[in-house]
Amino acid sequence: MLERDTVDVLNHAVRAAGVLALEYYGQAPKNWLKDNNTPVSEADLAVNELLQTKLCQVRPDYGWLSEESQDTPERLNRERVWVVDPIDGTRAFLQNKPHWTISVALVEAGRPIMAAVYNPVENEFFEAQAGGQALLNNAPISVSKTQSLAGCKILAHGHIFKRDIWPKPWPALEVDMRNSMAYRLCLVAQGRFDVALALSAKSDWDLAAADLIVAQAGGSVTGEGGKSLLYNQPKSRHKPVLAAGPHLHNELLEYLR
Repeated sequence: MLERDTVDVLNHAVRAAGVLALEYYGQAPKNWLKDNNTPVSEADLAVNELLQTKLCQVRPDYGWLSEESQDTPERLNRERVWVVDPIDGTRAFLQNKPHWTISVALVEAGRPIMAAVYNPVENEFFEAQAGGQALLNNAPISVSKTQSLAGCKILAHGHIFKRDIWPKPWPALEVDMRNSMAYRLCLVAQGRFDVALALSAKSDWDLAAADLIVAQAGGSVTGEGGKSLLYNQPKSRHKPVLAAGPHLHNELLEYLR
């Protein structure tokens, strides 16, 4: 059972992280490439430290998994684990594009039970709890009711639809993109887009928080074979990743199979 004060701790920490991130946004923070050739900045590390301090000091019995912290198997022995991306969409952040978020989930038994995804530039605070409603700035949101794949609004890299890997041709689509995977999923939860699709591998911290938000908005986020994603496992990578409302999800799975 979730304690109300844990929800407050999460939301206050994520909002404070947004304030801190904005201090670096547009100020050309120091940045470099990690071993996997993805960018990281001093802002990512500062936000990570703030979140870890605020969340782990209040809940020291919870585990920790973050993109910007050294992973250890100790988290696998914890009943509950914070799964964190301090800045999801660092490339957009460094390019002064407002398509980045702060993403935090609380995971129990492999699934998120509480989540917050915050885009401080756009002042969009998405949140959800298991068994409750998905909210954007305290107002309920839901996935779109679009039933036809033709003409649907999809967040994905446009080049993937030109690859010679699909069992049948795609219909005409409205394709757009956002750098933050968590933000893409939240835009599906909000109904602004019908689908989000990623063929490249994504990590727990990219997905866990927004997964719950999509689910509580009436949609589904699935991985290989259309299965629900499990988090805080020994391996934290997932592909492909599909998010959609119930009317489109099964049709899209036919392409992925």
